[in-house]
Amino acid sequence: MSKHWQPTASIEAIKEKARILQSIRAFFAQRNVLEVETPIISSAAITDPQLESFSTQYNQQEFYLHTSPEFHMKRLLAAGSGDIYQLAKVFRDDELGRNHNPEFTLLEWYRSGFNHHQLMDEVEDLLRGLMNPAINSYQRISYQQAFINQLEIDPFEADVKALKQCAAKFKVESPQGMEEDRDMWLDWLMVEKIAPSFSKEGFTFLYDYPASQACLARLDKNDSRKANRFELFYGELELANGFYELTDADEQAKRFKNDNKIRQQRQQKLMPIDDCLLDALNSGLPDCSGVAIGIDRILMLIIGAKHIKDVISFGDEFSENSI
Repeated sequence: MSKHWQPTASIEAIKEKARILQSIRAFFAQRNVLEVETPIISSAAITDPQLESFSTQYNQQEFYLHTSPEFHMKRLLAAGSGDIYQLAKVFRDDELGRNHNPEFTLLEWYRSGFNHHQLMDEVEDLLRGLMNPAINSYQRISYQQAFINQLEIDPFEADVKALKQCAAKFKVESPQGMEEDRDMWLDWLMVEKIAPSFSKEGFTFLYDYPASQACLARLDKNDSRKANRFELFYGELELANGFYELTDADEQAKRFKNDNKIRQQRQQKLMPIDDCLLDALNSGLPDCSGVAIGIDRILMLIIGAKHIKDVISFGDEFSENSI
């Protein structure tokens, strides 16, 4: 008899995840942040060229599984919900590996009146309550300073030629297909040189990304080259992505269209823009910041798991053995 029916996560890991979810709910209850649920399936989808959505059919119309509950949660915020959070199953048609599974658990929350630095404070507060007390190293560095420190280059000033020269100088192998795409070069240098420089035994907040990588974040009021966005890492492992949220519907629409332009250039599928989100922004999104954290990766750190399937009850659904 095959043992394929058995869970990939141990019962101890499943219990630990239940404890974490209970602690998260207690954390937000203490701060009067409301738990919400939103649809998993939508007729619109994320346009971000870095992400790909699963699609399905209903009545001969194409729908998409969400990569994040962000768009629907912002519609709730615009409707007057106040501070909210959600523990959601999300889906990304992405690589399968040690730190990646196409279906995973995401914690996302929004805080009215917070900028991205205040939200980083709250992320740190949450993690200090969840993690082993021995893991208490939290560092913050700007995107610009990280590049200057490690690569002696200003990412806000460097063009593609300068980034290529930087890669050659620091002996970073250049993969095929990037050509004149500046953001792909920045991302590659981030993966190869910046992230590996972060503390191996602690958390690093990297903040104020280039404006070209703003996604749904507003631009810095003092320097429009910078987006008020942050990411959280443990060592090289990305755990969270946060924004001081853009509230300008016209600017957001421009970004969605530009995303699809980039997707077309990269020969990716064009994605339907979420007009309901744009209408919600037009009606008035409160001044707020939001963040999404991968709970499965947090659990991996807590229990010392080496593979994400070890913290997902049935983490082999997408493996070759299950097909």
